[in-house]
Amino acid sequence: MPSSPDRKPHILVVEDEQHLAVGIRYNLQAEGYRVTTVDNGPAALQFVAEQTDDLDLLILDLMLPGMSGYTVCETLRQSGNDKPILVLSARTLTEDRTRGFDVGADQYLTKPFDLDELLSRIKSLLTMYERRVYRRSQVTNGTAASGYEFANARVNFDTYEVLVNEESVRLTQLEMKLLQYFVENEGRVIPRSELLENVWGTSGEINTRAVDQFILRLRRLFEPNPSEPKHFLTIRDAGYRFVAR
Repeated sequence: MPSSPDRKPHILVVEDEQHLAVGIRYNLQAEGYRVTTVDNGPAALQFVAEQTDDLDLLILDLMLPGMSGYTVCETLRQSGNDKPILVLSARTLTEDRTRGFDVGADQYLTKPFDLDELLSRIKSLLTMYERRVYRRSQVTNGTAASGYEFANARVNFDTYEVLVNEESVRLTQLEMKLLQYFVENEGRVIPRSELLENVWGTSGEINTRAVDQFILRLRRLFEPNPSEPKHFLTIRDAGYRFVAR
């Protein structure tokens, strides 16, 4: 069920720079959020394990003492935790951003950041996750929408259930978002810049291989022969095209 309108979303900020953690907490609390801060990876994992049902989103730095934010994110995803994760990092290289998405981050925002952009991304992630939780409740009540089928796959975007050759496959929130965007634009050539803007929520002008990495991931999951794709096609110098049949 969706959260109660009287309940304030709870955000965990994992940041070892105390002045920055205090500033983020102050601004988020001013927006009506409940905020907990920790300054290292093990403390973050412990808090999530103990408070998962009362936690709505993580803001995660990458350069943490003892355990990197990459490891924290990957550990959470491997354990099946799908709470939204917003990486907030001073790392600006393309490979850093790509690695962040590869380990399961939903959004990546670089420091220094604009407060309004941070608040906008938090709101977007919370809304997306709440809708997913609500749709899962519809499944329990037997009212969920039917899934989408292509090739040997069945996908339910409401419940995040994915079957390939009748075997369950797990996709991250971002992978599902990318797949859904392809499905909604089936047959159309989609420029890389459009995917960056509408799926990643970032500028279409940045130079990153994140899109290519995620396309390869979808091919490995859904293509009978990933080296000769029939569904997730690269259109040279133009973008990508999804073909269901």
